[in-house]
Amino acid sequence: MSTADLHPMATGHIPSYVTQADGSDFLLTFMFVFTVLVIILIGVGYFTLHSIPEKIAHESNHPQFQLVGILALLALFTHNGLFWVAAVLVAGFQFPDVAAPLRAIADAIRSLGNPQAADPTPAEPSEPTAQQEQ
Repeated sequence: MSTADLHPMATGHIPSYVTQADGSDFLLTFMFVFTVLVIILIGVGYFTLHSIPEKIAHESNHPQFQLVGILALLALFTHNGLFWVAAVLVAGFQFPDVAAPLRAIADAIRSLGNPQAADPTPAEPSEPTAQQEQ
């Protein structure tokens, strides 16, 4: 191409983002790799965010660890933020054990009615009598 064939407004060079005649496209390749990396990073961040309640419950040796795990999984699969918030609240706070005092009272009352139930040592087995052997 001679200079006479070029348009008077045309530049003397071609910008780097214009594709070449061999079909290579640097910008398309870069954007493809960038998009794949961003999708992977968003996925890793999403899964990391959903595992926070389980990490909190595991570190504090929470008695309701399985409940926290179930709530976190429900939040992950249903995309319902309420389950995730509930998992964080359950993992973050230790609920008082209201059944323990009631259980202790019930055991004390039960031991009053049956004195042998309060004795933790087992009774010695007596030797069999002649009537038991028959």
